[in-house]
Amino acid sequence: MGRVAGKVAIITGGASGLGAADARLLAAEGAKVVLTDVQAGLGREVASTIPDALFLEHDVRDEGQWRHVVAQTIERFGKLDVLVNNAGLVRFADVEACGLDDFRLQMQVMVEGCFLGCKSALPHMTKGGAKSSGGSIVNVASVAALKGISAIPAYSAAKAGIIALTRSVAVHCQEQGYRIRVNAIAPGAHDTPMTRQALEQLPGDAAGLDQVNAHGQGRPEDVANLVLFLASEESRQITGTHIVIDNGETV
Repeated sequence: MGRVAGKVAIITGGASGLGAADARLLAAEGAKVVLTDVQAGLGREVASTIPDALFLEHDVRDEGQWRHVVAQTIERFGKLDVLVNNAGLVRFADVEACGLDDFRLQMQVMVEGCFLGCKSALPHMTKGGAKSSGGSIVNVASVAALKGISAIPAYSAAKAGIIALTRSVAVHCQEQGYRIRVNAIAPGAHDTPMTRQALEQLPGDAAGLDQVNAHGQGRPEDVANLVLFLASEESRQITGTHIVIDNGETV
């Protein structure tokens, strides 16, 4: 217990799925958490189950809203140590059927949202001293960035963009002398609303569902355990990489 005691974390997309699991586990391990989401009702419900949690309605595509979230976090808790860029969405359509508006929406929410999160948080994050691991940013990508899935080209492109952005921000932090680690995680199939949506909308033999069909799904808590590790002092030597958590889907 207490692996992130005293830390303050912002988790986007915190109203359900992986984000809600991240918030609950980080809080259980001692962090103060700020959950953000466009799903205000669900977000407030989740926050009400976590001691001293703060929920803020937040569209991650809006730079002004990012400034507000960071400011409210600092005002409430006095600092910012951890940012989990988790917000995302998916539209199922192959490259010929995918509309440009849907493609742009997914890029905006995931790539631009991640970019704005890093840009907004970095000036305010705990940079730490020689005996501290400083701050930690965890960007949520996907195995869709690492394998071809014909039904989700926009989602796959966005998640690949997150991995590339992660590397750039990590190098920037090192060049600036910030003790802020920046990593991405690439989950496979886990039991979340997004995975349930895929199972409902895609044919059972669709490429990309092979892991679900062969090995089942992980639980959101499995991903939250990895987020906790990256948020904690235990990962102080890890930055600029992505970690796959997919039960062997991409092996």
